[in-house]
Amino acid sequence: MTSETVFTYGAPQLKFGSGAADEIGFDLAQFGARRVLVVTDAGIAATGGPRRIADAMKAYGIEAAVFDGVRVEPTDASMREAVEHARETGPYDAYVAVGGGSSIDTAKAVNLLTTNEGDLAEYLNPPVGAGRAPERPLLPLVAVPTTTGTGAESTTVCVLDVLDLRVKTGISHPRLRPALAVVDPELTMSQPPGVTASAGMDILCHALESYTARPYDRYERKRPEERVPYCGANPVSDMWAEKSLSLLSRSFRRAVADGEDREARTDMALAATFAGLGFGNAGVHIPHANAYPIAGQVRDFRPDGYPDGEALVPHGMSVSLTAPEAFRFTFEARPERHVRAAELLDPRMDRPDDPAEHLPLAVLRLMRDIGIPDGIGGVGYGEGDVPALVEGAMKQRRLLAISPRPVDEEAVAGILTRSLRLW
Repeated sequence: MTSETVFTYGAPQLKFGSGAADEIGFDLAQFGARRVLVVTDAGIAATGGPRRIADAMKAYGIEAAVFDGVRVEPTDASMREAVEHARETGPYDAYVAVGGGSSIDTAKAVNLLTTNEGDLAEYLNPPVGAGRAPERPLLPLVAVPTTTGTGAESTTVCVLDVLDLRVKTGISHPRLRPALAVVDPELTMSQPPGVTASAGMDILCHALESYTARPYDRYERKRPEERVPYCGANPVSDMWAEKSLSLLSRSFRRAVADGEDREARTDMALAATFAGLGFGNAGVHIPHANAYPIAGQVRDFRPDGYPDGEALVPHGMSVSLTAPEAFRFTFEARPERHVRAAELLDPRMDRPDDPAEHLPLAVLRLMRDIGIPDGIGGVGYGEGDVPALVEGAMKQRRLLAISPRPVDEEAVAGILTRSLRLW
């Protein structure tokens, strides 16, 4: 095997800071936009923020409509509804996503399917879909996150539940990356503690998984046309992950405890941005692969701080529930990385006798402090559910390939079983 010698790095334009959202009309005018669709969910729309952003565009001669039908944790059905709305009310020159990862990912799908032919299912990652690549360029997408976690404003991926298969999967292509990320910490101030905790665990796992990922130079050399956005851990993604972990160490617990702590909220917004810039190029691995079936097969769990009604395991929560056991499993592949990550995350923690326990214990301490459930059993799963969860996780081939240690069904089953209870 000829080892890889090239890594790639991509990122959207970035505008960060208090008041950044007030400048979106100007930014869209630079793209030549004259008619824009703002994509959001009903909860965010109720705050008035998306309408204020849309109305402010008038000063720059831009007509903006608001679609507030995004489903929290989107499905193939909800994304098709959004696409159909955009087709019926369009055409548009650009899209603006205001909300969490659900709104941003839905806007990515809308952008893809209003500029390219084909059905949503054709673009889903294999083996769930055909992995079709877009043939035409997409329109400018401005991503405006109102939660601090998903990193969707920086990535080339959109994630959704496929209802018939009861599995979560995604679409991945460089053209899905937003043209501009507008990160305004003021928009995150209304996040409830439960949302802050769950979304923040997504930041943490983005940073930890990209930092411990299989290094880019341990893959077989690719031809130019074979290169993918997730290329493995590399010096640039490492830098972002380390900085994100340091910010989380300082401010995660504070942001959950006091949502009005502006310094903590700003740190969390920066941490999410940095982690997104890192994992959006390095990739994520086992915790995220496990998270897809954990969220997709939920029965009756209803978390605090999220919309009432349907059962839901929020994405960040689902990622975190197997993270401690996943990092115990991957430790032997990159011991020094795991120890360094633990030191960054919890610098005041006493070093355990067994270095393999350092990172899992640091993550567990944080999870307990911020109210994350006690393992997958805490969200309603039992030992009898493990085989179905393994089947769903093994479908995430793109993610499992990024693990620093080879992963098979037995390994995933062990991680899930040991994650039924974490403390």
